[in-house]
Amino acid sequence: MDAGEGSGQRFAVPENAEESHENEEESLPVRRVAERPDAGELAGEPPGEPIAAHRKPGREAKGAKKAKEAKEADAKKDLIPIPASLDGFKRKLEEEVGYKTSFDIVLREMTFGDRRVAFFFFNGFAKDTILTEVLKRLTYLQAEDYRTASFHDFFRLYVPAIQVVEEQDWDDMMTNVLSGGTAMFVEGDDKVLLIDAKAFPARNPEEPTLERVVRGARDGFVETMLVNVTLVRRRLRDKQLRYEIMRVGERTQTDICIAYIDDIVDKEMLESMKDKIKQVKVDGLPLADKQLEEATVQRGWNPFPLVRYSERPDTVAVHLMEGNIAIFVDTTPSVMILPTTFFDLLQHAEENRQTPFIGTYLRWVRFFGIIASLFLLPLWFLFTLRPELKPPGLGFIGAQQAGHLPMVAQFILAEVGVDLMRMAAIHTPTPLATAMSLIAAILIGDIAVKTGLFVNEVVLYMAISAIGMFATPSYELGLANRIIRLVLIIAVALFEVPGFVVATTFFFVMLCMQRSFNRPYMWPLVPFDAKGMLGILLRVPVLQNRKRPNYLKAQQRDKMPN
Repeated sequence: MDAGEGSGQRFAVPENAEESHENEEESLPVRRVAERPDAGELAGEPPGEPIAAHRKPGREAKGAKKAKEAKEADAKKDLIPIPASLDGFKRKLEEEVGYKTSFDIVLREMTFGDRRVAFFFFNGFAKDTILTEVLKRLTYLQAEDYRTASFHDFFRLYVPAIQVVEEQDWDDMMTNVLSGGTAMFVEGDDKVLLIDAKAFPARNPEEPTLERVVRGARDGFVETMLVNVTLVRRRLRDKQLRYEIMRVGERTQTDICIAYIDDIVDKEMLESMKDKIKQVKVDGLPLADKQLEEATVQRGWNPFPLVRYSERPDTVAVHLMEGNIAIFVDTTPSVMILPTTFFDLLQHAEENRQTPFIGTYLRWVRFFGIIASLFLLPLWFLFTLRPELKPPGLGFIGAQQAGHLPMVAQFILAEVGVDLMRMAAIHTPTPLATAMSLIAAILIGDIAVKTGLFVNEVVLYMAISAIGMFATPSYELGLANRIIRLVLIIAVALFEVPGFVVATTFFFVMLCMQRSFNRPYMWPLVPFDAKGMLGILLRVPVLQNRKRPNYLKAQQRDKMPN
């Protein structure tokens, strides 16, 4: 039966059987092959049956094909074409990006043979050495090479750059160039070549000021995301380490990288994090990671941090190996680590750079300082108001003399004064920092006590609380603890013992109810985990720390390889 006969039979069928005969007609050659005596044996199927690989798709396959075609059609409909002429290309640049208005926009026009070529880039982002090599290679070609050259010849043969891709969508091209790339336009084609020739302004990796260690690495993250992911990759030579790139912000188009170890991380948590980032609809993220945190965590007015920030590559590498997710945001030197717990925010890299005994000692000293920063001032104030509550051996506690201001006013002024000095220290140039410290210590502290504005004990305990706050590894947690301390002081001033008990209970319950990306914030205390709590209280030796935290739900709980 030839094609004509098959076609004639198709028009002879009834209308209600059109679809089934359509399948039959298209599969006729296959059936003729399968009817051979050995065809079924060769295909591994019973004789007389069509070969499975050549069967006509059913209605489900047809539906999937139509859906795919519809999706491709929508993508083409949304595609903004690139003008094929150089004059149209320049006009579009003038209208949309401000070509000839912004001084840093460069359009380098050249003619090779009879082909007009233009390189579009931003002056501050371009890697001039790479672009110069591309131009050299193009000038070596003869005129006849350009007459017969196609766009693919430029892509495969004539552009000597490592990372080159084709692009035919105008918006995608603009986003790439605004991110530092270079677009090579060849007149007559509705595509461009995107050359990754970037040279971002960046500083060298330096030790973070908030996470200094006595012994250990001195490199820290910088404002360039590519440098940051490389610093982590240097420490984690794991083929399962994944870096997924996303963009957030209609105007800023900020690059965001989600880092995780594929065979350790909880995939459900990973997908949830990706969905939250995709749902962020904002104009931009000029403040980088902090704005992204607020857009994804949506914690409202809760003062406690639900993610951990770090500027140390080794700290991020350790958390990735535990099963956490790290989020790099371009233009910021800090990395978000999530999920996190309250006790994660109390740990520091210095503890793991010392022996287990010394590391445990340092951890306990830090815990004592943080607890003192929270409860020392409220308890002293309570014993001052209610002397009968003092234990027999603590009779010396309490104000020996009254000041001119009420005690609660002295506490509030002292809190605000410490914050002012902290902010002044940040904004004061380094040569003047010593002079400012003398002013704060001698003129303000000493004279305020001598004039009776403050009581000696208020200044003393306020200084101890401030030291405990500065000893907190997480800067965000230290600020949150300061707010809690201030609320406890006001509660004691208003209601004394009931105020202290109720306020402390309220904040503890609030912490227990918090969740960081659907993980308990107070783990391993609530819910209680004995092994996890032991790992918090003690700096366990490396070879005895064999399990990953169970709250992360890692795919592999065992840290030690088989």
